[in-house]
Amino acid sequence: MNSPNGFFQKIIHLESRSFSLQIQKFENGYFIALSEGSNKIGSMVVSLATGPTPITTTVIPSKSESLFLKLVAERISTRIRGITLFSSFIEKELTPDVAKDLMSEIMNVIDND
Repeated sequence: MNSPNGFFQKIIHLESRSFSLQIQKFENGYFIALSEGSNKIGSMVVSLATGPTPITTTVIPSKSESLFLKLVAERISTRIRGITLFSSFIEKELTPDVAKDLMSEIMNVIDND
């Protein structure tokens, strides 16, 4: 995280689409907001990993990106052995390449923290 207060923000451009990534680090986890276009709260999942498999709950269901939300949240919570809240507002369905690139961008921030 580049900020002393544990907050990271970045605009990601992929396939003529623009995504805003905001990550807030806490002592026991992360809050991650990813939105396409303007900043909006969207679908949300919470994942907690204290044992061998994470426990994930959907707070606000997604119309189309539920697997992406769950995968990102579980991967981060497992890696940090903590809590991840992940909100995603996506205007149109993600292609596999865009989803992969977004996951890589998010994990790079977490891994370099």
